[in-house]
Amino acid sequence: MENELSKSWVWVHIKELRQRLFYALIGLIAAVLVSFVFTEKIITFMTQPVGGLENLQAIEVTENVSVYMRTALLSGFIISLPWILFQLLKFIVPGLTEKEKKWIYLGIPMAFVLFAGGAAFSFFIMLQPAIKVMTEFLGVTTTLRVKSYMDFALNLLFWIGLSFEFPLIVLILARLGIVKAKGLLKGWRIAVVVIAVLAAAITPTVDPVNMALFMVPLFTLYSISILLAALAGKKLGGNSEGEGHV
Repeated sequence: MENELSKSWVWVHIKELRQRLFYALIGLIAAVLVSFVFTEKIITFMTQPVGGLENLQAIEVTENVSVYMRTALLSGFIISLPWILFQLLKFIVPGLTEKEKKWIYLGIPMAFVLFAGGAAFSFFIMLQPAIKVMTEFLGVTTTLRVKSYMDFALNLLFWIGLSFEFPLIVLILARLGIVKAKGLLKGWRIAVVVIAVLAAAITPTVDPVNMALFMVPLFTLYSISILLAALAGKKLGGNSEGEGHV
């Protein structure tokens, strides 16, 4: 009897997951179709650091089409991401506690804001200097291809946007009691070395200017993470004390 009930329970959850994934897929397809309307404007905006599309060239027959399609797909995915996460949450949230639900609902908007901030920083601050250094290296004239440029720009925006999620990760780990503010503060020298290595790996050029442009905000984020870990630790300690008196 118990086996039948457990099988029935698993089957209900599988059906629910399939339904949520189907809704997420429908939302993704709709968002991609909508993004086709704005794709050309997005590409034009993305090419501003090099003076616009007129300064880029294509050497393959399908290059322009592939860039257009990839940009449309990526734009559609970004547009539909809140809907996709909503569908996943509808599947996950019923099994969570009220505190866990609270942190999820708080963490998702923070993740979007931090990622958008990192992407904006890389586009408006880092991209143009990086392109300048790389195209003028050795004094050789560089002809920019639309495919290579868009791949380069999108990768830069993605990885730097992802790195800006660090404070949120630290906050969650601090709430779980895995990391503490004191430990982060004591390890600041190690953090500087790690940040320098990350800057060298993520930034497209090895010149000190671009590395510094990336290291300064990342170390600032590390400092913010220490503050967030301290606040989370105090709150966690307060909760523990409260629970002890009950």
